[in-house]
Amino acid sequence: MTLPNNIPEAAKKEVEKLLKGNKNFINGTPTAKNMCLGTLKSLANHQAPYACILTCSDSRVVPEIIFDCGIGELFVVRVAGMTVGPNIIESLEYAVKKLHVPLVMLLGHDDCGVMTYANANYPNMTENFQSLLKCVYPVFDKYGQITCNNNVAQKHTVWVKDYILEHSKIIKEAVDRGELYLAKCHFDHNSGEVFFIDHDLNRLT
Repeated sequence: MTLPNNIPEAAKKEVEKLLKGNKNFINGTPTAKNMCLGTLKSLANHQAPYACILTCSDSRVVPEIIFDCGIGELFVVRVAGMTVGPNIIESLEYAVKKLHVPLVMLLGHDDCGVMTYANANYPNMTENFQSLLKCVYPVFDKYGQITCNNNVAQKHTVWVKDYILEHSKIIKEAVDRGELYLAKCHFDHNSGEVFFIDHDLNRLT
């Protein structure tokens, strides 16, 4: 996989590590060994993850497994639909400001229930799940109706990145200084592959 050209060196190292782990997952050859009580005990009073992953709560999207990682490697923030709000922003800021991660990966995925629900109900605001819909409807406001829910998810990931940069001074300044990279990625359920979203989003209908 070709990586984007603008990745700072520190983040590039961690991206390559995650993509290598993803290949292990796809090939059924996991190598992670730090998944025992001994590892947990060694980290009892500190943590030093090398990347932060913001992703969906979906039971099929488990970053530690799909990236072949163990305890203490990833700071994972999960919420239905990878929707964002103040608590999610502050969780990411903690990873950046306190844990000094050089990489925050925004990981959308196939067959997301929130994307399906939003696509079926737009532009109406339903009685339930309003906070989720408010985070997805801006995608339709910008691009119009989208047929494929997986394409909705990819466009939503781009919207999430823009939202984070607009609402977090801590993250924006870290990105501007070259200390942090926000990676826009997507998880394909059929292949198990995690890939970068770097194509023309206007073609996703």
